[in-house]
Amino acid sequence: MTVLLLLGGFVLLVLGGEVLVRGAGGLARSFGMSPLVVGLTVVSFATSAPELAVTVGASLSGSPGLAVGNVVGSNITNILLVLGVAGLILPLAVRLPVVRRDVPIMIALCVLLLVLSLGGSVSRLDGIVLLACLVAYVAWTIVRSRRKGDAPPVEIEEGATKVRSPWLDALLVAAGVAMLVVGAGWLVEGATAVASALGLSELVIGLTVVAIGTSLPELATSVIAAIRGDVEMAVGNAVGSNIFNIGAVMGITAAISPGGVPVEPGALRFDLPVMIAVALALLPVAFTGFCVARWEAGLFVGYYGAYIAYLLLDSAGHDALPEFSAVMLLFVIPITVLTLVVLTSYEVGVRRGRRQEREQQR
Repeated sequence: MTVLLLLGGFVLLVLGGEVLVRGAGGLARSFGMSPLVVGLTVVSFATSAPELAVTVGASLSGSPGLAVGNVVGSNITNILLVLGVAGLILPLAVRLPVVRRDVPIMIALCVLLLVLSLGGSVSRLDGIVLLACLVAYVAWTIVRSRRKGDAPPVEIEEGATKVRSPWLDALLVAAGVAMLVVGAGWLVEGATAVASALGLSELVIGLTVVAIGTSLPELATSVIAAIRGDVEMAVGNAVGSNIFNIGAVMGITAAISPGGVPVEPGALRFDLPVMIAVALALLPVAFTGFCVARWEAGLFVGYYGAYIAYLLLDSAGHDALPEFSAVMLLFVIPITVLTLVVLTSYEVGVRRGRRQEREQQR
C-alpha cells in the first residue's frame, strides 16, 4: 500500500505540475502579466496549499514540531532543492526586480519569523502580523505589475492559435492544484509511515519527509517550467512560495491555533538560522549574471544533501556527527562564501566598468 501511495503521488505531481504551468502561463498572457509575477502570486499560493493543509492539521492535532518543521523545512527545500534541480536542467534567469525587491522581502520575513519565535512560540497576534505582511506584499506585487514597463506582457508564441479563455486557464490552474495537493498528500502519507517506522523525531520528520513532500508541487512546477523554458516562473514560484509559507501558512496556522504555535528550542538554535542563511545565499547567486547557473544549482543540491545528512546524523546521535560538522564549518562553507564574494565583486566591477564606458561615450 505504501508503495502505491508513493507511485500514485509521484504521477499526480508530474501531471498536476504540467497542467498548472500551462494554465498559469495562459493567465499571464490573458492579463498581460509576466510569468514572473504569476509565479510570485498565483502559482506560489497554489503550490503552497499542501503546506497550509499539513501545517494547520498538524498544529490543531497537537503536533507543533511537525507544523514548524514543515514551514522551515519547506523554505529550505524550495531554495536548495527546487531551484537546484530546476537550475541543473536549465540555467534560471533572475530579473532585476526579484533581486532588488522579492528576495529581500523573503529574507525580511524569514528574519521576522525568527524574531517572533524567540519567545518560544508564534502567537495569534504574531500570526495576524505575518498574514498582514503577506496581503500587503501581494497587493504591492499586483500593482507594480500593472505599471508600464515593470512587467512586460508575455508574447504569444509564433504560430500559436488565439489565446485560450481565462476561465479555461483558471480551470486548468484549479485542476493542477487539486492534483498537486492529492499527489503530495499521498507521498507525505507514505513517506511519513516509512520515517516513523525508522524512529525519526516529529521535528525531523517535519523538516525532511513532510517538508520535501509538501515542496514537491513547487519542485514539479519549477522543473516543468524550466523544461518548457519558463525560467522566470520557476524562480518566481520558489521565492513566492517561501513568502507564502511564512505569511499565509505560518500566519494562518498561528492565528487559528489556541495559544499560537510552539517553537522547539532546537528549531530556534539551528533550523530557523539555516533558513535565513539559505535565503541570504540566493541573493549573491542571483546577482552574479542575474541567473542561477548550473554549477550554482549543483552547489544548492549538494548543500541540501549535506543538510539532510546532518539532520539524520543528529537524530540518530551518530558518532560521525562532530567530524561531519567540522568539515562543513571549517572547509566547505567558508570556501563557498569566499567564492561567492569573489564572483559578486567581479560582477560589480564589470558592471561599473561598463557604466563608465557608456558615460564616456556620451
